Amino acid sequence: MRRALRALLAVLAVAVSAPLLAHAQDAPFAAGKTVFEEHCSVCHQASGQGIPGAFPPLAGNVPLVLQRGDEGRTTLRHIVLFGMQGQITALGATFDGAMPTWAPVLDDQHIADALNYVSHAWGNDAQLPDGTATFTVDEIAAAREAGLTPKQTHEEWRGLGF
Repeated sequence: MRRALRALLAVLAVAVSAPLLAHAQDAPFAAGKTVFEEHCSVCHQASGQGIPGAFPPLAGNVPLVLQRGDEGRTTLRHIVLFGMQGQITALGATFDGAMPTWAPVLDDQHIADALNYVSHAWGNDAQLPDGTATFTVDEIAAAREAGLTPKQTHEEWRGLGF
């Protein structure tokens, strides 16, 4: 009887701890995941794979943008803040959708959280350049002052050479 009870307790401990462990691993970017799910996943999908022809994938793509150094980092901030309009190429595919401007909707903390989440989700973290810093509220606030149009962010994207 005691063995059966111990075995049952061991099974329950594993069943309860596995989801908690998975949640703890997501914890550093949980706030960003929430922002992403509420505002971004409709277009970019929960998997980060996007929608072919319309909305580019973030999985595998965000690290490539960040490999462009400060220009890539700036472009990501600007795209989320000010939106983007115009045909682009991402991961070898063409997309012709429109990214809305999130500056009037999301505060600097939410945007930093979302950018940090997409930088680390779907295996992106393994592809980030060494020393990639997380996005900060101050960095987003400073970028907000650029006041770009979606067409200007499109030109920034094209300047990255994708």
